Amino acid sequence: MAFLFKRNPKTPAELIRVLNDQVAKLDGSGDNRKIQDECGRYLSQIRIILYGDDDNDPQPDQIAQLSQEVYSTDCLYLLAANLANLAFDSRKDVVILFSTLLRRQIGNRSPTVDYLLSRPQILQVLFKGPEIPEITLTTGQIIRDCIKHASINKFLLNDKIFWNYFRYCSSNSFENSTDSFNTLNDLLTVHKKVVAEWLSNSNNVDIFIRSINGLIRDGNYVTKRQSIKLLSQLILQKQNNSLMIKYVESSENLKIIMNLLSDKSRNLQFEAFHVFKVFVANPKKSRPVLDILIKNRDKLLLFLKNFSFDRRDDTVFNEEREFLIEQIDELPRINVLSNKSIQQK
Repeated sequence: MAFLFKRNPKTPAELIRVLNDQVAKLDGSGDNRKIQDECGRYLSQIRIILYGDDDNDPQPDQIAQLSQEVYSTDCLYLLAANLANLAFDSRKDVVILFSTLLRRQIGNRSPTVDYLLSRPQILQVLFKGPEIPEITLTTGQIIRDCIKHASINKFLLNDKIFWNYFRYCSSNSFENSTDSFNTLNDLLTVHKKVVAEWLSNSNNVDIFIRSINGLIRDGNYVTKRQSIKLLSQLILQKQNNSLMIKYVESSENLKIIMNLLSDKSRNLQFEAFHVFKVFVANPKKSRPVLDILIKNRDKLLLFLKNFSFDRRDDTVFNEEREFLIEQIDELPRINVLSNKSIQQK
């Protein structure tokens, strides 16, 4: 019996302490099987405390004890920093631990959110997860749970690691690039007020435009479609007026969008349409933007008149399309251009 108690800590606090001891021994040498097994066993017991099992329901007092020990030790940092050295099932249990603690409320407080913001190195280690391909999906799940909280969303947007996500989205692994884009998308869409404040900084706007244009221009089909959809979503939100004005004043940005209008993929054309319409509707077009629209007046009219594939019942789309046709039709007419493609110079 004493042997069993030794191998199975009596209290949640003891369980966290022995887990910390084992995780700290992981060194990435590959000769960690026994330690990994021990970590897995302790993490499984922690999962039972948090979720219960067939025989036991979770007990609030035990969860409180476990949480307090987590906050008073380096448990979350140790787990985050050693995810790559943990077994696959153990990583899933780490996700459960973070997710459960993040949902924990004491009155109006979220103690885990406060703790993570007081220990930013934990968030930063997780945020850099895509640097290690085998843990990208695990860290992505945890970070997206963190992003549900506006204060953490704000912290991550203002961390320089954020800009790496445009590179992570270009990973050769489709699964990892998609997961990284899901994180990027959540960072820029979940908390609109936080994002609007972030986009009020002109330097952030400039770097964002360069970065999203890079994905639209050079990404694979899925990345292009996700990126142009994200861009249109952000531009069309009133609170992001500074981004909209900056984006549609540039003729280079217009060229990128018009290239997508010419893409063989109708889905990409449709997503590009939602950004293109902002260029046309802008009452204060820059001279370079206006010149491109004038040069392409006839071709754009022809394109838009035929641009109704499978959307005849989409009232909003058809109203917007008719509005663009009216706006472009009012542009000055010039001589027919010899080049049959859309002119972008």
